[in-house]
Amino acid sequence: MSYQKMYREKYFTAEQAVQFIESGEAIVTPITPGEPPALLDALVFNKNLNGNLLYRMLPGYPVLDVEQEKIKQISIFISPYDRKAFAEGKTDLLPNHFSDIPSLIEIGSSHTERVLMATVSPMDAEGYFSLGTSVSYLGDLLDTAKTIILEVNQHMPRTFGEQNKIHISQVTALVEHDFDLPCVANPVLNDKDMKIGQTIADLISNRDTVQIGFGSMPNAVIEYLSGHRDLGIHTEMLPDKVVDLYEKGVITNAHKKIFKGKSTATFAYGSKRLYDFMNNNEDILMLPCNITNDLRNLAQLDNLVSVNSTVEVDFLGQCNSETINGTYYSSTGGQADFAKGVRMAKNGRGIICLYSTAKNDTISKIVPSLSKGAVVSTSKNDVDIIVTEYGTAELKGKTIQGRTAALINIAHPQFREQLTFEAVKRGFLPQKNFYLA
Repeated sequence: MSYQKMYREKYFTAEQAVQFIESGEAIVTPITPGEPPALLDALVFNKNLNGNLLYRMLPGYPVLDVEQEKIKQISIFISPYDRKAFAEGKTDLLPNHFSDIPSLIEIGSSHTERVLMATVSPMDAEGYFSLGTSVSYLGDLLDTAKTIILEVNQHMPRTFGEQNKIHISQVTALVEHDFDLPCVANPVLNDKDMKIGQTIADLISNRDTVQIGFGSMPNAVIEYLSGHRDLGIHTEMLPDKVVDLYEKGVITNAHKKIFKGKSTATFAYGSKRLYDFMNNNEDILMLPCNITNDLRNLAQLDNLVSVNSTVEVDFLGQCNSETINGTYYSSTGGQADFAKGVRMAKNGRGIICLYSTAKNDTISKIVPSLSKGAVVSTSKNDVDIIVTEYGTAELKGKTIQGRTAALINIAHPQFREQLTFEAVKRGFLPQKNFYLA
């Protein structure tokens, strides 16, 4: 049977396609922009669903308006689209390291069958679809899925890499839905971002391999890398501004021991310019997250530098990157994966950045202890370097007193005396001239 004939036989409307999902099954969708909006909209009209699970990570579309008894919605990484729903108990959150997500989904849905729904690039001459921007955890689940339902979109870039292809013979049903992929604008960079970006860029050398996280501060780093040479990219999210570095000849990946000559990522979320750059670009490898974030792979990347942001850091070096005032705002992602991975890599360096203050300089983000209800995203034992707009604190190899002093030194000047007093009070610094009642 020809691939085109198989395609036609599996072509349905979205409402028809979701009828292949049975009650109790676990439904898994990829990271935005790989989510299938037409299938998600149609899902609520499947009257047979009961006790189903729906896994989503960094969703770019609203939480489904459906009874929890019908579909229990589980967030793997909270976004603006499900933050309020989580706070109201309409969704649940799966704690995770990014590298573990495929296995955690398998554990969480071990009692039932799994259904994969994704937006993919059009079928090629050999009958394959590409997961495009969002291989992430979906790629590792392809071989064990009972049902695969695809939303074919001509705007999804065709990408290369491992576990990134789905053959028409694997597909249960497909729909066609051409729409512009969700984009996220490059953040507006302020003076603090630029200071932090320049400080971090100065810690990156020619021939280093770089992982850049999400947000304005990591993005600012790229602004100062245009003068570097022979950089490699091995990351989770492919940054939008990586296109600039390619155009300037900064990225060659020539000195990577694995995936040599290729930039490696597990998902991309940026502008149309980025998606167009990725399309049919064999220099980009999109890999499952349990490959990009596997400590055994990270250990092979000499001179690996990771750059991620956090919400607050305490005197011990513990990083809370997920909660604000005890309320969940984000999730762990791969920050801890890379924090451990760079320690295993020869000359690896892990950098975590944050503003020194919040709320117009009224709150210090260098704190004696993490705020009530905060979570520890990255352990004190895994933190190397902390950067604020006031400089660099190298924590690796330092004692509690050494860490505390280094962190206070990069806090906002107006909080340093108060922080020093608290450190002495807690026994983290010598008493010096403070009188403690």
